[in-house]
Amino acid sequence: MARSCVIYFFTFLSGVVALTAQVFPDCINAVPICNNTPINGGTTGMGIDDFNGATVSGCIALATGTIENNSAWYRFRTNADGQLGFNIGHDATEDWDFALYQTDDCTNLGDPVRCNYFDNSDNNNFIGVGEDPTGADNFQYDELLEVSSGQDFYLFINNFSNTNSGFSIQFSGTVFTDFPNTALDCSIVNNLLGPPIAACDNESVMLDATSTGAISYEWYLDLGSGFNRITGENGAHLNVTVSGFYRVVVVMPSGMNVISETQVAFSELPVTHPLDDELVCLDGTTINLSQKNNEALGGQDPDSFRISYHTSMTDAIQETNPLQMDFEPTQTVQTIYVRTTSIENPNCFDASQTFNINGLVLPDVSFPTTVYICEDTPTATIGLATPEMGINYLWDTGETTASIMVVQEGVYTLTATNTQGTVTCVSVGSVSVVFSRPARIADVEIEYIDERNIVSVLVEEAGEFNYQVDNEIPQDSNIFNNLSPGEHTITVADINGCGIDTLDIVVLGFPNFFTPNGDGTHDTWRIQSMDILENPIVSIFNQFGKLIVQLDENSAGWNGTFNGAQLPEDDYWFSLSYTETNGPSSTTKYIKDHFSLKR
Repeated sequence: MARSCVIYFFTFLSGVVALTAQVFPDCINAVPICNNTPINGGTTGMGIDDFNGATVSGCIALATGTIENNSAWYRFRTNADGQLGFNIGHDATEDWDFALYQTDDCTNLGDPVRCNYFDNSDNNNFIGVGEDPTGADNFQYDELLEVSSGQDFYLFINNFSNTNSGFSIQFSGTVFTDFPNTALDCSIVNNLLGPPIAACDNESVMLDATSTGAISYEWYLDLGSGFNRITGENGAHLNVTVSGFYRVVVVMPSGMNVISETQVAFSELPVTHPLDDELVCLDGTTINLSQKNNEALGGQDPDSFRISYHTSMTDAIQETNPLQMDFEPTQTVQTIYVRTTSIENPNCFDASQTFNINGLVLPDVSFPTTVYICEDTPTATIGLATPEMGINYLWDTGETTASIMVVQEGVYTLTATNTQGTVTCVSVGSVSVVFSRPARIADVEIEYIDERNIVSVLVEEAGEFNYQVDNEIPQDSNIFNNLSPGEHTITVADINGCGIDTLDIVVLGFPNFFTPNGDGTHDTWRIQSMDILENPIVSIFNQFGKLIVQLDENSAGWNGTFNGAQLPEDDYWFSLSYTETNGPSSTTKYIKDHFSLKR
């Protein structure tokens, strides 16, 4: 879930700041919200019925009773364009609802533009518009609202619980990201001392009541039991150091004194405590950053502060691009910047501490996963050529070196372990050892079809071989097509370097017709390359099997006659026998085919 677009904007949880902001149950007296208005409070009662007895307003629908139960009303005016959201924080055991109306008139609210009216059966801590700041999948959230500068809104907050621990409002959205100090129009607050002020306890707040013609100034402070005069303060300015409601009485010569009040709330400035470095394996292992929260808080109340983690100091200061709590390191050393933020006032934060996540690199097991060894010399060295310092190695054979020598086929597995302190990183690699058999040519078959030939090379045992004819480019296929008549050398090589075998063959050539008409072209029929065969004999027959003529390697060919007489056009058959010697053994080979005589 994206979190970078959310800004927590001057949040004040009930009970955290001793002073409680004003809360009005009626729309007509809605509390104006300005950029630095502390927004918190509890609700008691509904005041007047702002819905005039209606039982439906947007998503709020009642069978009986009134829409309002324990209500609070706020109003604000946008001062920028963008997306607007907010989070209403409350006790998870309580049931709160809201409705947001785009209007400047309480008597004409219309339908809400955003609305929530669900019981809190999931015990969520927030309802609102945008995204739950805790990252929870919270159905009590509406989508962000697109706003323009100058739009007026009324926010109705209602409590349907029997208990009331108070609530806080946190604004979010791009209008607060892009315009953090001017997102809301402060001109709706008409007050000499200005709108309420939220500050950190290390800041100095100066109230200015300067008025032309004033005779004197009287300052008062209400800490919860009523206003009391501040002794010795009679100037136009008051340096404020404690949270409370402040009142000034500007004494005028005419007797028409001016009275103005405002609230100042100081929030505790958090301190980020030192954090220990972390060590993790760079194997996709994640580190749960939330487990570092207690270190960062150092005993501070986790309900008062939140911790976020960032990859740069700029992001930590601006509270942008927070890391997911399940963070996966990808670097051998990565510095994490830690921000501790006050929940009641996010402007109060400390981003002074960092810690390192040291990534422990996995041992290297990058060796060939398949090794071929020749059957006649079955030994091979597998594994890593150079071991890494500090790495423990263990093969499934029980050997503890980075590489081992093997003499058998099979799969061998190496486990490499890198241990530093309590962190152990393990890499596992396997290699398959395969015997490769030398190439052995069993036979070469030559098939003649018309004037074409197909040469098939047969090997004794299956394997992975390259096949080559003469000095041509080797190929994976054992088939050669249309070799030229004559002698050829066939070479079969094991692709893993375990030997080669060669065989010389003779490819014959013969025409599928001849025309013995005395024109000097195709006047005789003969088999090419017969002269390089051993003991070749060609016998020619007519269609009835009658022997017409026999030829040997010295014959000039057949001229189409029998006993001096010309034979007719027809198909004639021939057979060729010859001896093939391969080492100490000899084999008689036969070829039979046909051709045509044309006149």
